[in-house]
Amino acid sequence: QVQLVESGGDLVRAGGSLRLSCAASGRTFDNFAMAWFRQAPGKERDFVAAINWLGSTTVYADSVKGRFTISRDNAKSTVYLQMDNLKPEDTAVYYCAAGWRRSAGSDYARYNYWGQGTQVTVSS
Repeated sequence: QVQLVESGGDLVRAGGSLRLSCAASGRTFDNFAMAWFRQAPGKERDFVAAINWLGSTTVYADSVKGRFTISRDNAKSTVYLQMDNLKPEDTAVYYCAAGWRRSAGSDYARYNYWGQGTQVTVSS
């Protein structure tokens, strides 16, 4: 089993920045690809960004390219999501996910473990 705990969500104005963190425990962190998804009220959970087990490959949703950066620190068993130039449409609960397949990908089904989420609210 893997436990994932997100933190860093907050209320921020449009144009601002936030950094989300996801701390993992329970299994060797560098066995997993990691990802961030988000879910806005009344909408499906959408892919945001993913990173492979080494941290050498990243994948982003088109809506966040150039604004968000995913990274990982395997020594700290933590994955990060740096979010810059935030927009009101980025408002959502952000979820961290871990997958046994070491490569980064956007498919929801490739991730085996999920955190409880952290709320990000961007005001206009």
